[in-house]
Amino acid sequence: MNSLNIDKKPADTRIVVAMSGGVDSSVTAALLVEAGYEVVGVTLQLYDHGEAVARKGACCAGQDIHDARNVAATLDIPHYVLDYESRFREAVIDDFADAYIRGETPIPCVRCNQTVKFRDLLSTAHDLGAEALATGHYVKRVTGAAGAELHRAADYGRDQSYFLFATTQAQLDFLRFPLGGMPKTETREAAARFDLPVADKPDSQDICFVPNGSYAQVVEKLRPEAVIPGDIVDTDGRIIGHHEGIIHYTVGQRRGLGIGGRDPESDPLYVIRLDAAAHRVVVGPKAALGRERLRLSNLNWLGGDAPVDAGDGLAVKIRSTMEPVPATVIRSPDGGAEVVFQDLQFGVSPGQACVIYAGDRVLGGGWIERETAELAA
Repeated sequence: MNSLNIDKKPADTRIVVAMSGGVDSSVTAALLVEAGYEVVGVTLQLYDHGEAVARKGACCAGQDIHDARNVAATLDIPHYVLDYESRFREAVIDDFADAYIRGETPIPCVRCNQTVKFRDLLSTAHDLGAEALATGHYVKRVTGAAGAELHRAADYGRDQSYFLFATTQAQLDFLRFPLGGMPKTETREAAARFDLPVADKPDSQDICFVPNGSYAQVVEKLRPEAVIPGDIVDTDGRIIGHHEGIIHYTVGQRRGLGIGGRDPESDPLYVIRLDAAAHRVVVGPKAALGRERLRLSNLNWLGGDAPVDAGDGLAVKIRSTMEPVPATVIRSPDGGAEVVFQDLQFGVSPGQACVIYAGDRVLGGGWIERETAELAA
């Protein structure tokens, strides 16, 4: 059994590494080469190559493809660039735009992992005769009593398990995450030790296809006919302002509401919900954001027969940047679940993910549904 828990010698084990051109995936490839594996690097071109060349911090296009190619040459491994642009647009970019128009807040990185990377690229890795697909994600794959389990990374500050909740058991069996037990500082040190050309490259910050973090600009470009002005109303339905499209707002937003005549510090209002059908933005005090529970659809469950109706030891994350909070999770026959929080949670946003944990283990997760009251509004 080798270090990747595969019953072969490293020299006899082919591993495909998803190389984005960043430090993390580059170090992943280098560590596996150092360990003696037969490594094949694959980079995905996901969106317009020309547009991204001049953008710093983008991934999967332009300069990053060039960087991945240089890293592969440094490591003396074969490297392939696959054109997945049309798949990415259909599965990720179009879904992103449509979700914003529905008044939801999407997470395109989850969709990308769920479709293009862990479905299409994984299939390609099989076709290349690989024993596993390795990525630079900060998450741990642990062999448990019933098979492979997904766990939070050792470095909680870098943990990416929230974005990988939609990974299926079959995918997890094939995936490997060599950086899951390392802090980012150690990854940077390894990049310098291997003398990788990307050793000093900064981490990407924005969603790869969103220039300058302006989500609304992307949606407006893709769906200009759907950007419709409307009213800003309070929780009683009284009109207190106007907007140029609900795509400019997210649940929990406080600043930039465009409501005159109020002191935003002493009398703050927050976006409570987005009524896409009526093109309304509903605002109110922070207390109106509090939620005791939520409903999940399309639940992906990795927890086997773990109990989920008592809540003992279970916790959930409704945003990637928060720590898990205690909750009871009750799965339903329709493939969804109800989540009941131990304490009120604020800023629960339809379209976001809710990920379920038992300690450091990811049991699964799903997509936050719009409340019944919102649909009837």
